[in-house]
Amino acid sequence: MRRKIHTFAEVGGEEYKTSQLVCHELEVLDIPYEKVTQTALIAIMDTGRTGPTIAFRADMDALPMKENLNNLVGPRTCVSEQEGTCHACGHDAHTAMLLGSIQVLHQLKEKLVGRLIFCFEAGEECGKSVKQILEGLEKLKPDTVWAIHVYSGLESGEISVEAGPRMAGGAGVGIQVNGRGGHGSRPDKSINPVYAAANIVTNIPGTFVNQLDVEKTVTFGITTIMGGGTANIFPSSAEITGSLRFFDTKEGEKAIALIKKVAEHTAALNDCRVEFAPTTKVLIAPVMNDEGCVKLAQEGIKEIYPQGIVAKCSPWYASESFSRYTQIYPSVLAFLGISNLEYGSGAEHHNEYFDIDEKVLKIGVMATVKYGMKYIESYV
Repeated sequence: MRRKIHTFAEVGGEEYKTSQLVCHELEVLDIPYEKVTQTALIAIMDTGRTGPTIAFRADMDALPMKENLNNLVGPRTCVSEQEGTCHACGHDAHTAMLLGSIQVLHQLKEKLVGRLIFCFEAGEECGKSVKQILEGLEKLKPDTVWAIHVYSGLESGEISVEAGPRMAGGAGVGIQVNGRGGHGSRPDKSINPVYAAANIVTNIPGTFVNQLDVEKTVTFGITTIMGGGTANIFPSSAEITGSLRFFDTKEGEKAIALIKKVAEHTAALNDCRVEFAPTTKVLIAPVMNDEGCVKLAQEGIKEIYPQGIVAKCSPWYASESFSRYTQIYPSVLAFLGISNLEYGSGAEHHNEYFDIDEKVLKIGVMATVKYGMKYIESYV
């Protein structure tokens, strides 16, 4: 199933073949579902017996980037058939594991109570359907939500389930510096926004060092400065873009305020003005795992893997729309290790060599199913 989804490799909001595949699998099991967007959907398996409502979530979208035919050591198991689109983050594995978990839970249905909700989120990378999924869950009122993310920073065969912040919150940075264009030979007759933009970028780190809490990391990721295109012409404006990552939302908001303050004052020193893009704000909160949910998950994994596969893992600086779920419901996001250097998996996410060690998919299914069963046990 993972290989089928991998070859489809559809970007956010366009997961038509992937969604059709998911719907087919649900229909075979006679599990009703509802489309909340053209490709995102929510399915419900009701046992007919009083009990908790447990939601499970997987994302389905791929990335708009070219995939290398090889992983880190040689040919990969399967290759995207879509030119310029590939599953370089592991969402194909997430969807496949949830489909596998549904099959197992359906076989165990007579032993379960309550309702099991299965959420297939489209466009996680670009926020295409999280709002609609959450609106659907609002009516169903889940008691908990489970998700799993494959992670190249963890060895294959290991799984990390820890309380507190697990993936970073994110803020956008978009600054337009406005000056006055003119001939490159006379800087005194123009107002050069390129200098101002460069000074803004170099001035911000100093304020971070001196004014942000050193125990609450905020990364400063400026990725572009664009201004002008000709050697002898001063442009009328220059642009700065990038992002911030953090595990404390208030500190992220403080960092954005500092960036705006530095930009405005530095621009004024250069006789320029600044405008901020609407995305220059906190866009997504950190993923926060619930302590009680984590305890249940750890207990369940240790029961099925007594040899010990639960590992500790530092928080991941990438951001995830699952944070929206954790803000509303007691939730847990597990990291499933996929780094197997003998096979060739272990490249960074969003990298052309990224690949999945498929041997770990069973662990993901077992952990998912067991979490549902442990939660039911704790509820009863």
